[in-house]
Amino acid sequence: MIPTLAYILLSVFVVSLLSLVGVLSIAFNADKLNKLLFLLVSFSAGTLLGDAFIHLLPEAAEMRGFGLSMSLYILMGIFAFFILEKVIHWRHCHILTSESHPHPYGTMNLVGDAFHNFIDGMIIAGSYLVSIPLGFATTLAVITHEIPQEVGDFGILLHAGYSKGKALFFNFLSALTAVLGAVITVLIGIKIGNITTILVPFTAGGFIYIASSDLLPELSRECDPGKSVLQLIGILIGVIVMIALLALG
Repeated sequence: MIPTLAYILLSVFVVSLLSLVGVLSIAFNADKLNKLLFLLVSFSAGTLLGDAFIHLLPEAAEMRGFGLSMSLYILMGIFAFFILEKVIHWRHCHILTSESHPHPYGTMNLVGDAFHNFIDGMIIAGSYLVSIPLGFATTLAVITHEIPQEVGDFGILLHAGYSKGKALFFNFLSALTAVLGAVITVLIGIKIGNITTILVPFTAGGFIYIASSDLLPELSRECDPGKSVLQLIGILIGVIVMIALLALG
């Protein structure tokens, strides 16, 4: 249990540190950053779908079979991330933005992101509780998704009136809820042994939602044939990486 706990804490801490990646938007010009994120979003879509269909769902089916309960847990994951997405975009303020009056959507973004990161911590911990290879694959899928998301969150906070320093600081604080989510999951997992039978299909549903609702529609807006081919290659590489990780099992 101790090595597993070490993997969990290290993974969620690394994921939390990704909140500081927003500084890239300062270090790189917009064109270079967009090209980097363009490829990373494609790779992220592939890793999320690959982890869901190649690792998580087969593992969930092996644990309890593919019945009604597992289907409901998958749907719970989809609905949970749908609700989180709605929370982040609720409420708008019509007062001009400034450092002394950050727009409420900046605050709502932090709150929504904190819940999102809390769930990330739970699903990472839940995956490691099943097996270290599954935890590693899920952590990788979370990381590839978090990088472009954190850059976007940083931009939202700047637009809402936060200074660059405050945007990085508060974004990091919201990211630390991943550690809390992981710790709570481990404590619950010790007392309730079947927590992973809920979290694994829940995670799969969440990853399917993020990839199919957020990432793929964003990629589908690109009409340039050359860039579209690169997108497809990025997605396939993400899936291939998840297949390669099966060797760790």
